Amino acid sequence: MEPLKSLHSSVEQVPAPISLRRTLSLPVITLYGLGTILGAGIYVLIGEVARVAQMFAPFAFAIAALIAGFTAFAYAELTARIPRSAGEAVYVQAAFARNWLAAGTGWAVVVVGIISAATIAKGVTGYAQLYTQLPAPAIVAILIVALGLLAAWGVRETAWTAVAVTMAEVFGLLLVIALGGWHIPRADVNWSDLVPPLASVPWAGIFAGAFLAFYAFIGFEDMVNMAEEVREPRRNLPLAILLALVISTLLYMLVAVVCVVTVPVEVLATSDAPLAAVIESTGFSAHISIGPIGMVAVVNGALIQLVMAARVLYGMGGNGLAATWLASVHPYTRTPLLATFLVTALALLLALTFPLVHLAQATSFVTLIIFTTVNLALLRLKRREPRVAGIVSYPRWVPGTGAILCVGLLLLQFSELL
Repeated sequence: MEPLKSLHSSVEQVPAPISLRRTLSLPVITLYGLGTILGAGIYVLIGEVARVAQMFAPFAFAIAALIAGFTAFAYAELTARIPRSAGEAVYVQAAFARNWLAAGTGWAVVVVGIISAATIAKGVTGYAQLYTQLPAPAIVAILIVALGLLAAWGVRETAWTAVAVTMAEVFGLLLVIALGGWHIPRADVNWSDLVPPLASVPWAGIFAGAFLAFYAFIGFEDMVNMAEEVREPRRNLPLAILLALVISTLLYMLVAVVCVVTVPVEVLATSDAPLAAVIESTGFSAHISIGPIGMVAVVNGALIQLVMAARVLYGMGGNGLAATWLASVHPYTRTPLLATFLVTALALLLALTFPLVHLAQATSFVTLIIFTTVNLALLRLKRREPRVAGIVSYPRWVPGTGAILCVGLLLLQFSELL
């Protein structure tokens, strides 16, 4: 009996592993996801989309929303089936039972998060330089380091910061819609100019614009990597994903229409702060209206990308798909501290090295590959287990269509490069 008592005593003394804290409700995770989707995509890249798609920029956003929508439904079902951090890597592992494929998918997600954070951080410079003469590299460095420290502080603080900034983002877009909409009756608008003809020439620009606009919808997939910090994830996460995508699509379409109608496409294409150009065109000051909102909107997107990438590394480390030290959680902050510092350092390096458009294109390219893999993973899981009790299951053609659309957009982008 004595050895048994000794063994029992030693087992009791082993500390339980430190887990992530479940603090995010449905409204919080929805706003968190909305803040991930909004930001640099519309506040910065609307000008680039207008440059290649011209007056058909709203149509380019519609195509991007359609492609993202099918994949969003796939993510909604997958996160209900498997509510775990490192979502994509875990989904692929569950579907194909291939460690190399799961690890590759997980690392691709991390790369997207890091590149996206770098892209967004570079995007803030156009709005920040409305107020400061600091050089762009200094602005980027200060921003990324500060966001890395906030991401390491704690998920509750990070999430509530993201929610507060998301509300400012939405207000900023509504301000652009309201002021631009008020200006539209005085503009000489031929609404038929917004509808693309059947000729082949403009469609090349439209699809190129859709490839860039697709970046504006990236973000809903980041929400699944917060699964272990969401209350009732099987119910709340799928609903939050779909709500965030619908709200962002409506805002994007309205903003895109207002932008191309109220401001010449040439002005939008050359502006580092395109929404500020829209505000200025209506006679209002961008310095006291959209400028501050544009800065915090872009900052919010970078913050969420850093948090997401760190959570994926945490989940991969815990599932044997990456170094185990990446899964360590600090006992005070309850955040994956080492993973957070790693992604922050890499984001800073990329932001100081590559131009914004190249970073955005790289993000969209890798994300489309990830989306294709995730859609195929759901198809495989649905073949093995068509329905899971207690969750909403979508028809197989939904992930099938999502995979086809993602591959199609990738092939179109390849044809543009050749």
